Amino acid sequence: MFAVALGNLLVVPSAACADAGRGPARHFDLVNATLDSVIALAIAPADRDAFQDIDLGQPLQGGLSSMTFDVPAGGCLRDLRVTFHGERTQLFPHIDVCRSSGLRLTLHGGKPKHSGA
Repeated sequence: MFAVALGNLLVVPSAACADAGRGPARHFDLVNATLDSVIALAIAPADRDAFQDIDLGQPLQGGLSSMTFDVPAGGCLRDLRVTFHGERTQLFPHIDVCRSSGLRLTLHGGKPKHSGA
């Protein structure tokens, strides 16, 4: 089954962008609300092809499952590459990992969730 995943950013306020190179690791949540399993995840600085694989441990099942990972050190703007079962990939560009706490993969569009919403 072919599913189109749209991502919704979960936004929380953060001062981490002021000094993105230092400080504790940032945690980022990935929620899979599609019908397809996520079999690979990679992250890179925005607009660069220097993707680092994120260890999923096991596929992130479709339906409604989630995982949390540590964002590698670097700037706030990142590109996320998600690979679904069947080797279909989708790029989510320019995600501000300093101002958002996660990405929700969905079949249908939606609005980002802001803090306090």
